Amino acid sequence: MNKTLLFAAIALLALTIVAFDERGEEMAGAALISGFAGFALYHASFGFTAAWRRVVREKRGAGLRAQMLLIGLTCLVAFPLFQYGEAIGFDARGYILPMGVASAFGAFVFGAGMQLGGGCASGTLFTVGGGSTRMVVTLIFFIIGSVVATAHWEFWTRPAPNPMLLDRNYAVLKDIVTYRINNSRGVSLVREFGAFGALGLMLILLALIALTSAVIERRAHGTLETPKATGSLLTGPWSLVAGAVALAIVGILCFIVLGRPWGVTAGFALWGAKAYTALGGDVSNWIYWSGWRQGQLNNSLFANGTSVMNFGIVLGAMAAASLAGKFAPIWKLSTRDLLTAVIGGLLMGYGARLAYGCNIGAYLGGLVSGSLHGWWWLVWGFTGSYLGVWLRKILSIDPPLSLKPAI
Repeated sequence: MNKTLLFAAIALLALTIVAFDERGEEMAGAALISGFAGFALYHASFGFTAAWRRVVREKRGAGLRAQMLLIGLTCLVAFPLFQYGEAIGFDARGYILPMGVASAFGAFVFGAGMQLGGGCASGTLFTVGGGSTRMVVTLIFFIIGSVVATAHWEFWTRPAPNPMLLDRNYAVLKDIVTYRINNSRGVSLVREFGAFGALGLMLILLALIALTSAVIERRAHGTLETPKATGSLLTGPWSLVAGAVALAIVGILCFIVLGRPWGVTAGFALWGAKAYTALGGDVSNWIYWSGWRQGQLNNSLFANGTSVMNFGIVLGAMAAASLAGKFAPIWKLSTRDLLTAVIGGLLMGYGARLAYGCNIGAYLGGLVSGSLHGWWWLVWGFTGSYLGVWLRKILSIDPPLSLKPAI
């Protein structure tokens, strides 16, 4: 066993033990689930950033279709669990969150940032675990951007001003787009249509997206891209389908063990707040950290499920990279790599907090919760990603394409 694999295995075991000591079986389970998640993410190279970029640049949709498979498989279990789980001892709840200007802006900013940064939230974690020094920079500034967003939380969530104090037309517009939307309870498809009605609707929508991507790809290339086959389960690589199935298992286990969807970026905000406090700062009077979040500041990082899972993803990916013989950090970064990592990380951190999460917590977590805000995030996040792809072109980050004409 090589040193990197040994370190990852011992660290994951230690994480599990510490998490168990903090909050028992639930937190220990989160550590083990996340180790598997990091392992699967790395071997399948399952990211959201590259998949969306390939749709825009190359008109290749295999990654997008794998995302639809992941969402659909998770919904098959999650939706009935929401409605009937309590009767069998599983009190699972989804993320039902509002849609508003702040969340739209946040998703848009995140989408642009993930293309510049080179990875989404989960992508950042598994590539850090895989030995990418550039993504370490992205992660650091992701955390900083998250903390800055929590400092601005009051600005983004304050109610609309008194209409009597403003021009009537402006006041009405402000009330519609900010107050009524941002302060709504969110829309749950499961609550509106029942578990199986919502499931049917969701599967139809996912199938339409997958079918549309296939049609676009066939028109551009004449045929669908030959899928990558799964090699060894231990050393990889894994196909995108295998990755989707594995991550669906991760999502389902999160509902069963933690009672909620998988999340990532709230943990970054907590890490940053803890670091800022350790350096002499004080976040206790910030609105974001009031109420139930105040307890997170007072507790250990290993008492928070999202934080524990983030650590576990890095360690799981490190183990996978080691088994694949690919853990080889490169310490030299170009100025462009460094600057795009910094800017991308800041944009992702700031955007994710405003949008109630990232591609995992808001997009995937929202959709598998049956929440309309998941679709809201997808629209704005993909739009921001489109801008980010254009910025990558301007900065010559990606090599030129040589698309073959359709047959």
